[in-house]
Amino acid sequence: MSRLLLIRHGKTAWNEAGRIQGRSDPSLSPAGRRAVEAWVLPAQAAGARWICSPLARARQTAAILHGTPVAPDPRLIETDWGAWEGKTLAELRGECGPEMAENEARGLDFRPTGGESPRDVQQRLLPLFAELAAADRAVVAVTHKGVIRAAYALASGWDMRAKPPVKLRDGCLQAFTLDAGGAPHVDTLNIPLDTATAERAS
Repeated sequence: MSRLLLIRHGKTAWNEAGRIQGRSDPSLSPAGRRAVEAWVLPAQAAGARWICSPLARARQTAAILHGTPVAPDPRLIETDWGAWEGKTLAELRGECGPEMAENEARGLDFRPTGGESPRDVQQRLLPLFAELAAADRAVVAVTHKGVIRAAYALASGWDMRAKPPVKLRDGCLQAFTLDAGGAPHVDTLNIPLDTATAERAS
């Protein structure tokens, strides 16, 4: 089995304001960059191949952690939130009313106006996972919350209609294994990257 290590990018100003980014392309905020510079990779990442989303926030995070620029793969790009990008969930729930609640209740088939569903994200991830499994080498992929949640749903069977079995935390590495066909399986979740979190967890 191959090992897949997923890391969410550091924070941007939009993250700090609670705004949905999707395919929008803000850079890391100063605070986000400082946080990533303080991260320490776990032993599982030693010798791994690195890939990342093509969006700036992921490329910048990967370059900081790896020490050199990392090859982007378009299949790791964030979920397309269409017309909803730049808004907060509170704004959307106020504007859309009951329709928003109905859409959110669809789980894997939740779809922003003009955007992608989590199931769509899974479908573009599966060919990538099959390629990574065939290479039989550990891979670190710096990507986005929507992508990591979609991968976790594939691995755990979570249908996204309720809270996840395990909350995926920021500033952590999410470790999966890929079987021979590329199907993901949960290995270890929420491996801390920052020393303060690691000390609290120990």
